[in-house]
Amino acid sequence: MNISMNRNLTPLRRSPIRVYTNLARQTPGCVMLTIGEPDFDTPRPIVDAAAAALAAGRTHYAPNQGTEVLRRAAADFETARGHVVTPEQVLITLGACQGLFTALLGILNPGEEIIVPTPGFGLYETIATVAGAETVPLDVTKTDFQITRQALEAAITPRTKAIVLNSPCNPTGVVLSRESLAAVKAAVLGRPIFLICDNVYNALCYGTQCPDLSLDPELRDQVILCQSFSKPYAMTGWRVGYLTCPDYVMDRLLLLSAAQITAVPTFIQDAAVAALAVDPSPMREVYARRRAYVTGRLRAMGLTFPEPEGAFYVFPRIGEFGLDSATVCTRMIREARVAAVPGSCFGAEGYLRLSYCCADRDLEAGLDRMETFLGSL
Repeated sequence: MNISMNRNLTPLRRSPIRVYTNLARQTPGCVMLTIGEPDFDTPRPIVDAAAAALAAGRTHYAPNQGTEVLRRAAADFETARGHVVTPEQVLITLGACQGLFTALLGILNPGEEIIVPTPGFGLYETIATVAGAETVPLDVTKTDFQITRQALEAAITPRTKAIVLNSPCNPTGVVLSRESLAAVKAAVLGRPIFLICDNVYNALCYGTQCPDLSLDPELRDQVILCQSFSKPYAMTGWRVGYLTCPDYVMDRLLLLSAAQITAVPTFIQDAAVAALAVDPSPMREVYARRRAYVTGRLRAMGLTFPEPEGAFYVFPRIGEFGLDSATVCTRMIREARVAAVPGSCFGAEGYLRLSYCCADRDLEAGLDRMETFLGSL
């Protein structure tokens, strides 16, 4: 007997990133350029803080909203960079993923819409689908991967509830320009539309501080920011992050988060406090060096791509080879033993995503194999 389930779950599919990573793992000797996971170990001060917390018996429930010490540290961290928030406006989450689920499920009603610049991370659409809402893709591939006022206004309808901004972007590494953000502000200021700022790669911007609408005081009542410790501090397995939001939003999001997870483990929150005192620039410098190597190799292959200004991805165009991106990536794994993620997984056919947060020798071997494979097409 099959008993019916929530029909909003019917369209859900497993993350394509995991699908291609698992296919690569099943292929002996395959170089994986798929997962966006730092190859560094978590910095020692963070590990030591967790160990000290465990030794001190910090294994009991934390407050639903998070420990006061971590919320204050996160508020101070955000305020120092210009996003002025109080500890009461910070909610500690199980990574940015749970933060995004809490934010989007908390604001979306069935039939409402979120606008997602595309290519973009597939989780946004997954959450909207679970909420019974609709995702409206905003294709930025034809505008140098930036947002224009004209295109955004055309996408906004009376049902628009939120716009998701992810800068630096997964999968492209593109940083939204001040002109793009000005277009977004002009389109939403004073309208009942939230801005969901997915800032998980914000600390991995290779230039000066990334332009960021969460810093704009005029938009303070419309911004929900989601942050993670995973990427800048090599803490993917720790599952800790936070969101910030206006006071009038926190009341409902806190209740939703508490119903989902109760609270983030106490000793992990102590480690997160230590993380906010760690300088991520040494890891960022390694990624910048790898970016230079990878982009140089891709240019030598004759491939074009948006310039990655942050994160640790590059998004080369492969449409000229006459094959869809899923076919290219599947064949690369099976025939060349190198794995990438199809652009179709991010809503942009004709591209593929390469992650360069892996060892230099793997990058060299993977790009050698990719060059040979593409040369054979």
